[in-house]
Amino acid sequence: MLVTHLCIVSELVPVPFGRVGVTAINKLPVTGPIKIVPMGLWGDIQCDRAKHGGVEKAVYAMSNEQMAWWEQELGEELRPGIFGENLRVDGDVDSLILGSRYRLGTVELEVTGCRNPCRTFEYWRGEEGWLKRFLHHGYSGAYFRVRVAGEAQAGDELFELHVPGHGITVRDLFHDRTNHVETLAKAHRAGDIELATYVQNYLPEELRNTL
Repeated sequence: MLVTHLCIVSELVPVPFGRVGVTAINKLPVTGPIKIVPMGLWGDIQCDRAKHGGVEKAVYAMSNEQMAWWEQELGEELRPGIFGENLRVDGDVDSLILGSRYRLGTVELEVTGCRNPCRTFEYWRGEEGWLKRFLHHGYSGAYFRVRVAGEAQAGDELFELHVPGHGITVRDLFHDRTNHVETLAKAHRAGDIELATYVQNYLPEELRNTL
């Protein structure tokens, strides 16, 4: 899968709610090589790491195909980074298996899960009911953790390194966070994947206690 754009924060946008009062959702593409470290792309910002960032959501990718669908649906051009994504990718990132590892440039990334759209996203879009609309479409984009830091640039490919055998995709998790929990917990216990904490929180307490 070709990564066509890498994006970092352009400017912080004030929001009238939340713990921080600003959001880094407004991102723009960068040119040339950029460092990617455990907290994400060099120069990017996570304003609320407790809820919307941290090492388990260090890099967020959206498919160009899905963004083209949204452009047609919304009747507007959606520049790279407009949904807060760090990567624009030619290919279906929502079909990636949780725990899969990929090389991008000299960076190693691991798929951790799906986006959980929040009211900051709705505020940024300026459309009442945006969250329901986004959820209904069913494609969230994918979050990655950075396993090995390095550098990457637009035009680099995502090369597959490892795919776990459990079969649960990012889109599966986005569609139904309860139907797949037994399979994911089993894969975690077997050492097939390392479930991100935010995904573990989707599991019932009795199942989380078995991890």
